[in-house]
Amino acid sequence: MKESQQSIGLRILEDISTIILHSHDLQDTLDNIVTLVAKRMSSDVCSIYLLESDGETLVLKATKGLSKASVNRVSMKAHEGLTGLAVETRTMVMTDNAPAHPRYKYFKEAKEERFLSFLGLPLFEHKVPIGVIVVQTRDPRIFTEDEISILRTITFQIGSIIHTGRLLDSIQHKERERAWYEKELAKVRKGSEGETPSPAVGSGKKASVSKTMAGTPVSAGFSRGKIYILDRFNVKVIKLAKVGTPYDEQHKFYQGLEKAKIQTIYMEKRVSETLSADDAAIFHTHLMILEDRSFSAKVADLIEQGLGASRSVHDVVQMYIQAFSAMEDPYLRERSADMEDIGRRVIDAIEGNDSNEVKLKEKRVLVADEIFPSNLAMLDPNKILGIVTEKGNAYSHAAIMAKSLGIPAVLGVLGIMAAANVKDEIIVDGTSGHVYLNPNAAIKKEYVRLEQEHAVRMKEMEGLRDLPAVTTDGVAITLSANIGLISDVRVANQHGAEGVGLYRTEFPYMARSSFPTRDEQAGIYRKILEGFPGQTVNIRTLDIGGDKGLSYFPYPHEDNPFLGWRSIRVSLERQDIFKDQLAGILLAAHAGNPTIMFPLISSLDEIHQIREILTSVRNELLRQGHDVPGYIPFGIMVEVPAAVQIIDFLIQEVDYVSIGTNDLIQYTLAADRTNASVRQYYDPYHPAILHSIKRVADAANKVGKKASVCGEMAADPLCALMLVGMGIREFSLSAPSIPVVKQAIRSNSFDACRKLARAALACRTGSDMGHCMAAARKKLIL
Repeated sequence: MKESQQSIGLRILEDISTIILHSHDLQDTLDNIVTLVAKRMSSDVCSIYLLESDGETLVLKATKGLSKASVNRVSMKAHEGLTGLAVETRTMVMTDNAPAHPRYKYFKEAKEERFLSFLGLPLFEHKVPIGVIVVQTRDPRIFTEDEISILRTITFQIGSIIHTGRLLDSIQHKERERAWYEKELAKVRKGSEGETPSPAVGSGKKASVSKTMAGTPVSAGFSRGKIYILDRFNVKVIKLAKVGTPYDEQHKFYQGLEKAKIQTIYMEKRVSETLSADDAAIFHTHLMILEDRSFSAKVADLIEQGLGASRSVHDVVQMYIQAFSAMEDPYLRERSADMEDIGRRVIDAIEGNDSNEVKLKEKRVLVADEIFPSNLAMLDPNKILGIVTEKGNAYSHAAIMAKSLGIPAVLGVLGIMAAANVKDEIIVDGTSGHVYLNPNAAIKKEYVRLEQEHAVRMKEMEGLRDLPAVTTDGVAITLSANIGLISDVRVANQHGAEGVGLYRTEFPYMARSSFPTRDEQAGIYRKILEGFPGQTVNIRTLDIGGDKGLSYFPYPHEDNPFLGWRSIRVSLERQDIFKDQLAGILLAAHAGNPTIMFPLISSLDEIHQIREILTSVRNELLRQGHDVPGYIPFGIMVEVPAAVQIIDFLIQEVDYVSIGTNDLIQYTLAADRTNASVRQYYDPYHPAILHSIKRVADAANKVGKKASVCGEMAADPLCALMLVGMGIREFSLSAPSIPVVKQAIRSNSFDACRKLARAALACRTGSDMGHCMAAARKKLIL
């Protein structure tokens, strides 16, 4: 029976873990990789060539099957040989008769004249080629799509492993330079520097004082309960801990290190099964560092100097953090958080705290200086009521995982660690970003009321999941979900979504350390499409810039990024990124019913350029032998006033339009929705907004095409009824809002919706609109 892609993916994760656990430096890693790939591909040869620092010279660094004497001796320029061709073209090179190929180059020392077939795939890190992996066989052989897919999957993982291995080697080299410099400096330095002891920290009990704090909401919802403080990484305790003999401390360290490795493999598998293999990939880097001989040697050296195991790990980790933090590359700077996470777990294992980390006896709200992916991987999500941290932002790995798990979370709450105590009660409002520490009776009463209302409402909604959204007089409305993660599929289906109106593809980019390749994207999109059989999934292309950044993608400084280089403008200028995404969508298309939706369109010229690029990508895939559909429905988001003004032209060029109300409001009213100073100007009911939506709906209905609304307006039941009256027949909203909006639609007539729309469109001022909406709330069933 054919092995499933998911099974292959999990097996490859195990393969990668095995490689790391048996590798102690970069050369070990490369040797183990070629042995694994040769076995997986049933090939006679597997070799890895890496680019030198000049970016032009490829050198054979590891091989299984060629002469071992050729390692580090065989080299070629990127414009030479079949291997160079893979780097030069940045794509796969395959032939079943390599010696007959015009780019074939013979190396006597490699003794490769015996091998006819050749398959080469470039290795990338941060979209930059770092080398090539080559598979060869003696007999002529054309590798199958499945075999190529497996090799691609392996290469995606090992690119970052090789990069990490090189980085660790670089840090070790710099550390040797620093040690030499300090030794030389010591010759002329008088005296010695003693260690300054840390000031003692008081441990007085905090009084339970009511306090309201605010941070960044990253996962919607609210919860209340007792606090669990994740704060065992206490530097003072580490420095003052009793130290045994060097032998005992070495033993403690290596035992703790082994525990941390096992724990990391466990977390990798747990996250892969709970979320996805992509979310679990972060732990590959953790394993690489734990297996790095240089890391272990530095800790062992400090232990021999008389420091305890925990203190030695702490000091070495701090050295790595400083090294990473000083690097110019923002991606590499962010790896300092990985080092801190690793250090915490090794020290917990040494101190015997590692077993406590996965056991919450009762449901609690986690409060921490910072939440790491390992925390969420090891804890039972059913026991986590909410998350509050002092550090962190909406794009961190932990924030994305919290949202994926549906845990209310507020990050960046300054002062929470100093204010919170384990006996405190806390309310977390992940929608507004507010945190109430020891809330007073009035606040608790309000949130109890909200909880009770929510419970009653949810019970009422349970029976609505499989019912259609149809008005009392028979007008059908489509309610689709907004999603961003694979785990959102389950949530959307639980709430009765009729497909996906907006799949935000930027979330997989944010959760990674580099741009995903087209095949990685195809794998993600395929899973999304398979989650909605027979239903439409609108895949929006990458929408970065403005308030959404990627740590590994540098942006120019802009005084007003929302009016700058963002969204489709980035895609059209960086066509390498854009083409990879379009190829990923096309490769996954047969798994379901996708459409492609392009954000922030403001002109016909953009649509024409997009069509040309999409056609070229499709033709290239067909030339490569891929089975891709001849046509995929093509839509745009109407988010700027320019698109509204020329909607009659735009609608002729596309299959549908989706009105992105969040951006349309801020661009039309010149009011940044994230700026509290102008929040009063951000008004969804402003006459200019309502007339813009009506104009777009009329233009679409006139030519028989769909116009949907996507944004916070779609999630407001009263607003949704008004938009139905304006001619909108499809909404895309957060999945938990679907039952509420569906109930409002099923409880009112289309005639009542039209009357509400006419009354709203007749309003000229905010005051008029306020009276109109108040009257509607009394008449309509909400």
